[in-house]
Amino acid sequence: MKKFNKIGIIYINSTFNNTISTLTLKNGNVLSWLSSGVLGYKGAKKSTSLAIQIISEKISKIALLKNIKIVDIYIKGFGLGKEISLRIINSSGLFIRSITDITPIPHNGCRKKKKRRV
Repeated sequence: MKKFNKIGIIYINSTFNNTISTLTLKNGNVLSWLSSGVLGYKGAKKSTSLAIQIISEKISKIALLKNIKIVDIYIKGFGLGKEISLRIINSSGLFIRSITDITPIPHNGCRKKKKRRV
């Protein structure tokens, strides 16, 4: 009998003030999510690397408890938490199948103001 491992997706939303990690199944059902505020950090401590480390460790432990071994990672944002969380998830024992950056980037931006006439 063949044993099938579930495939999960981890979304990491990393801003300058906070980091939010969401663990979902491949079809999009959310299994768990964590942020620095949920762990009890407030204010400027939410964006520290220690808070990001704890979030990444807990989300990878939850994935292993739910029998998820293979993970796709989608990263969004400009914060510090992107690289730190990737290193920790990689060292936790999960197999990272793909890493995708889905940060929205403006291709042309907003329309500029018209030239002032005096």
